[in-house]
Amino acid sequence: MAQKKILLVEDELAIREMMKFAFYKSDYTLLEAEDAEQAQVMIMKEHPDLILLDWMLPGISGLELAQRLKKDSSSKEIPIIMLTARGEENDRVRGLDAGADDYVTKPFSPRELMARIKAVLRRTTPDEDGILELGGIRMDSAKHRLSVADNKFDLGPTEYKLLHFFMTHPERVYDRSQLLDRVWGGDVYIEERTVDVHIRRLRKVLSEFKVEHLIQTVRGAGYRFSTE
Repeated sequence: MAQKKILLVEDELAIREMMKFAFYKSDYTLLEAEDAEQAQVMIMKEHPDLILLDWMLPGISGLELAQRLKKDSSSKEIPIIMLTARGEENDRVRGLDAGADDYVTKPFSPRELMARIKAVLRRTTPDEDGILELGGIRMDSAKHRLSVADNKFDLGPTEYKLLHFFMTHPERVYDRSQLLDRVWGGDVYIEERTVDVHIRRLRKVLSEFKVEHLIQTVRGAGYRFSTE
């Protein structure tokens, strides 16, 4: 099986050298870019499986680059981990809102970063068997089966699609119109409140296994799937 390609976008040489050493015996191939312009060229050429993106880049910031990548159909599905010295909650939220899938504050240990990379890849890209595992829920897309702690359960087709979307896009808040577009499709006209009905149905089933808390309501904003 080919190694996953990780693109590091970082202007500090010392951090790039540290990352080279950390990746030397890893299961990943490390690609490098010093700024947003190099990163965009590398993304088109190499199609990385994940991007490690420094917030404070020269010229175009990492935050702005993340926003651009998520608007581009050719790169919007590539998961992004933001690397930054900004540890405040508001900055973390800004990074996630820009499209980042995770957020690592400097200084960080290579071991921690490797664990984050593995976790993000596991939850955003199903393995060869089409299996996703997050928050205690196991979803086997190939067999269309769901379980929590070996207890199998069923969902209606819409609730299944909704849960799959949440599990592949965790920690991000989506409003009703976004969920309608991403889960139901942009060419379907139904009331936005329909989303609430399916959220309630999904939570009711998950409550049997005490994992309904994973589907969170963010007042005035929408819904998110979170293990925190």
